Amino acid sequence: MSQDRDVLKESLVDRFQELVNEVLVRHHSVLDVLSKLAESETRINRAVAKSVTGCGCIQIQASRQQYDNDLPYDALHQNVSSHIVGKICERDREILEEEMGQLLFYLTALANLLDISLYDTLVKKYNAANTLGRFYLS
Repeated sequence: MSQDRDVLKESLVDRFQELVNEVLVRHHSVLDVLSKLAESETRINRAVAKSVTGCGCIQIQASRQQYDNDLPYDALHQNVSSHIVGKICERDREILEEEMGQLLFYLTALANLLDISLYDTLVKKYNAANTLGRFYLS
């Protein structure tokens, strides 16, 4: 992992983490950051709901997932549903990107306050998912 770290020392993740540390002044308390992080998640959920109920560009048609145990693992992705029908419109996409950006900002702020490298966290999660494959988070 340290080799990967050296190669991407000035990665976008590192630069973003440094920038958030520089610009975050008003909500510097961990309690403020936790509150803003929760608010950001709520705003994402609301934006998705408004895409369904307000705009109508997408629909949610949910039912129980049917898993065929006889299928090879690689084919399972083709037989499970996201329950989303339609495609998010450009206006709602922009709103969701903005809200997701806010969530990333406050997640990064929390990482900074706790002295956690997001890059290292991403590398660890990537390696775990890559190593465990289909058993990751199952």
